[in-house]
Amino acid sequence: MSERDAKRLSPAETKLIVCVKHPFSEWCAKPQLADAARQHWPQMRVVYLPNYEILAKELPDAHIFVGASLRPEQFECAKQLQWIHSTAAGVSQLMYPELRNSGVIVTNPSGIFSVPMAEHTMGMILALARNFPDTVRFQGASKWAQQDLWDKPQQLTEINGSLLLIVGYGSIGRELAKRAQAFSMRVWGVTRSGNGDRAHSERILPASQLHDALPHADYVVIAAPDTPETKHLIGAEQIARMKRGARLINVGRGSLLDEAVLIDALRSGQLGGAALDVTSVEPLPADSPLWRTPNLFITPHTSGVSDRLWQREAELLLQLLDEWFEGKELSNRVDPSRGY
Repeated sequence: MSERDAKRLSPAETKLIVCVKHPFSEWCAKPQLADAARQHWPQMRVVYLPNYEILAKELPDAHIFVGASLRPEQFECAKQLQWIHSTAAGVSQLMYPELRNSGVIVTNPSGIFSVPMAEHTMGMILALARNFPDTVRFQGASKWAQQDLWDKPQQLTEINGSLLLIVGYGSIGRELAKRAQAFSMRVWGVTRSGNGDRAHSERILPASQLHDALPHADYVVIAAPDTPETKHLIGAEQIARMKRGARLINVGRGSLLDEAVLIDALRSGQLGGAALDVTSVEPLPADSPLWRTPNLFITPHTSGVSDRLWQREAELLLQLLDEWFEGKELSNRVDPSRGY
């Protein structure tokens, strides 16, 4: 237990700040997050900030910060900070040396995005198998394209009996596996250690055996965390090992996939199709070649968005606050050495 962690204060002594501002309205923290904390712990001082304009003034006496990011210069102001709860699952933006070495606890909302992301990813798998993207394009052109759709190299396929390889078999992967099984898909998972819940998968392989697994997969889903070790986890060598015509889906982070290699593989037919919910640069620039790559389906980082998002965020925050004030080990604690 760090020195900061050992000095947990009572609710009456604690100041909590909620501040998330993002160009996409649904990523911005809703007032209900702060309201839920106030109602649960009326003694605690809860400050809700809709933007960053006065954040620097509020940070010096704050003990808990709830938000998606805190820049190094902002963190420098927060001398009494003990705990950061990220409202974003990815925390690479917080893993700078000053914070990692400070003893400040970092938690994330791991688990609350799993169901919508699994449903979204299952939709992508079905869209690629049944070529819904081209179907919609033909609809826009008022064309009854039955023959055109069938004549495409990837044709229209069934997913039952096909092998789904989930790279990053965490909470999202497990929820996806459950849904894939309902479609009679076979599922293999890949984790760092090779350990994991086998309830909905035939096999769980360690990351060291990813190369051996890739040639067997009909669909590969990337759902691993964003860390220095996972940059371009799927690149030229990995895509070359995939069977010709396989489909690749990335719902993790854009950094996990070498997009230039992906473009070449789709143009050459090495991959039969791909779907991206994340890209290395977001928003994706209008001049990106990804927009014009054949057989590529893009959604604008919406897999985790749901009408239940902030309800789940609030429920998790209250659970963590209960653990905090009861002196318990926090759930969803990030390991700074791993970055997730």
